[in-house]
Amino acid sequence: MRHFCTFLLLLTSCLTGYGQQPVFKIVPLGVFGGGIESNLSSYMIAPANSSDYVCLDAGTVRAGIRKAIENKLFPGQTDVQVLRRNIKGYLISHGHLDHLAGMVLNSPDDTSKYIYALPDVAKILTDRYFSWKSWANFTNEGETPHLSKYTFTLLDTAREVPLLNTGMQVTAFRLSHVNPYVSTAFLIRHNNGYVLYLGDTGSDAVEKTDRLKNLWQHIAPLVNKKQLKGILIETSFPDEQPDNALFGHLTPRLLNNELAVLNARCQPGMLSRVPVIITHIKPEGNHEAAIREQLLKNNPLKMHFLFPGQGKQLLL
Repeated sequence: MRHFCTFLLLLTSCLTGYGQQPVFKIVPLGVFGGGIESNLSSYMIAPANSSDYVCLDAGTVRAGIRKAIENKLFPGQTDVQVLRRNIKGYLISHGHLDHLAGMVLNSPDDTSKYIYALPDVAKILTDRYFSWKSWANFTNEGETPHLSKYTFTLLDTAREVPLLNTGMQVTAFRLSHVNPYVSTAFLIRHNNGYVLYLGDTGSDAVEKTDRLKNLWQHIAPLVNKKQLKGILIETSFPDEQPDNALFGHLTPRLLNNELAVLNARCQPGMLSRVPVIITHIKPEGNHEAAIREQLLKNNPLKMHFLFPGQGKQLLL
């Protein structure tokens, strides 16, 4: 009960923005990393004063929108109307089904949109999913004929591009998800505020890469200038999961290790002001309860860990 009360206190602190006006609003459409097909990784994000969103991944779409409607977030609209009117594009971090199935399955009912992805991620989408062998090709690339409902914007790492029709910009960074396979972190900007979303990622120590180290080097100045409003990062397994069975994911221990690397680049006490939203928990067994307990009990940096609920808005 004590840890649950602590969680509620931290959630309240996050949503009030420590007395500051929020810059972003986030609607989780799906929060789990597999196992429950109606609740897979996907987060709508928009400027706080806007109704023009993009999806950070799209494992679940309409089932999550329905939950948001139940929570009074889109009054007077149906799930199809929100899909067509409010979602302006999709940022796809990597080519795994739990991060893109909702976009593919809902494409016949969708309107024209942009897909933002690294080139090798975009190629997976056209070769494996929007291929006439498995699904109609609703994109403007890959097998012909192109239905061209979705237009690809190919991202270069560490170069900012506009998220069209939203008032936001994005910068992509490569992550390692079972090296040498690639996932993506998306740094979203609106005016002078930022949110960092990470797709699936292993730790540098386990993956034998420096991709997170390079990301933290870019992010630390934003922490120090109080411009980073939140980090969405995965913690798929509890600490009991052995390193050789992580398959490119984090545990509470590995997350804390990576946050310590970032913290070493930040001014004292600044990182602890940034809410950390935990994504991609594997729902099987008692993983969710164990991860919550381990993060709340072992928190050397005094971070504000938050656990999003499907269809429940976050303000950052």
